[in-house]
Amino acid sequence: MAELNLGKGLTAGKVASNVQKKLTRAQEKVLQKLGKADETKDVAFEEGVINFTKQYAEGSKLQRDLRAYLEAVKAMHESSKNVQACLADMYEPEWHGKNEVDSVVEDCDVLWTDYHQKLVDHALISMDTYLGQFPDIKARIAKRDRKLVDYDSARHNYSATHKTKKKDGGIKITKPSSLLERATPGWAQGILSAHNVAQSSLSRSQAEEELERAQKVFEEINIDLQEELPSLWNSRVGFYVSTFQSLAGFEEKFHKEMSRLDQDLYDVLDTLEQTDTTRKTVNPSASTSGANRSGKEPSNHTLRPGGPPPIPKSPSKLKPAMPPPPKVTPSKEMKTENIINLFDAAAATPDISVTSPTEPANWDSWDESAAAAAATPEEEEAVAEETPAVVAESTEAASELAEMPPGFLFKVQVMHDYAANDTDELEMKAGDVVLVIPFDGPDEQDDGWLLGMKQDDWQQNKENATKGVFPENFTQRL
Repeated sequence: MAELNLGKGLTAGKVASNVQKKLTRAQEKVLQKLGKADETKDVAFEEGVINFTKQYAEGSKLQRDLRAYLEAVKAMHESSKNVQACLADMYEPEWHGKNEVDSVVEDCDVLWTDYHQKLVDHALISMDTYLGQFPDIKARIAKRDRKLVDYDSARHNYSATHKTKKKDGGIKITKPSSLLERATPGWAQGILSAHNVAQSSLSRSQAEEELERAQKVFEEINIDLQEELPSLWNSRVGFYVSTFQSLAGFEEKFHKEMSRLDQDLYDVLDTLEQTDTTRKTVNPSASTSGANRSGKEPSNHTLRPGGPPPIPKSPSKLKPAMPPPPKVTPSKEMKTENIINLFDAAAATPDISVTSPTEPANWDSWDESAAAAAATPEEEEAVAEETPAVVAESTEAASELAEMPPGFLFKVQVMHDYAANDTDELEMKAGDVVLVIPFDGPDEQDDGWLLGMKQDDWQQNKENATKGVFPENFTQRL
């Protein structure tokens, strides 16, 4: 009976054989994973497979990126072509350099086309050829793995057959189990024994032949891959160098030629601008005034941003200039002796010279003296009213300074919340008033930072108030 033909050279026998092989391999892999069967290992080959997988992944990524680059070049070519065509259409025939502009536009189009084609020929095609060898090698590696499982299975079968022979010490004749074997006469028992011996020898011979055949197939594939994988791995250096050198060389040449064309176009347009008689002259005074405005010194006024300002970063090694103490009003600086002198000056009356009728009178000087004498009572009254306030303000300022911490410099008001980032920093909230004091040593102060304590904390705890540094740009001086 002819075997069933399944098409494309497949028959029922081949299908059954393939199914049997798959089942045998699956059984062998399970035994190997369970540790009931040993597995042939080749560390060098496994490293070669790892390198092959990595090389294939890198090459595939490079191929994708190169294709994307070529698509970008093509899109840029179309955009440049449209812009150049627009310029050529707008450039009127009577304008200077019409032929030069048309020539530049045409040369740009040719240059873009040549650049794209060279990239395709020397980079993309080379890349496709390089990657074309990987699928075949990948399939052969998979086949080698399957043949290795077949080889291990045949080796285990052969080993099991020989172990059975050694264990039994020879071929053991089994007792007849069927009715036909039981009915066999005694003289036929020798024939049956010879048949069993022949069957056992045939099994050992088949196992040995199967082992030799599996080993031969595996070693043929394995030897070829052992030579090809290291060679393929080493070839990547030369390929990458060649590809990127070609890419860089074509790009350099393209940009040089494009730069020359751009310069030619610029020169033509510059000549057109110089020969244009309808171009209006620019008012020099306007440009001068604009330059003066732009060259004006910047104002000292600064705008405070909506959010908190940046915290000063790296500290400076130089000690910043110490801010001067706050100036007090003239009334606070007025001393008691100045007030007494003021009373004395007010009490002094000008000398008025009385002349005789025969002598000419100096009416101007008399008017000035009289005005001074008339104003004296009012000044005395004003000074008398102001003196208690001045003395009170001076006393209040002195008492306030006495209540301040030692070395007090000035007050600042917090404009933005500040969260302390270290133990020596001062936690502040918007609206707090901080008393600024000097650092213990000049080297301890960093640029943009001040030392102080909260006014409320000082009033409550005095010398036990918490001191800390804080960024100066978070505060405003009072």
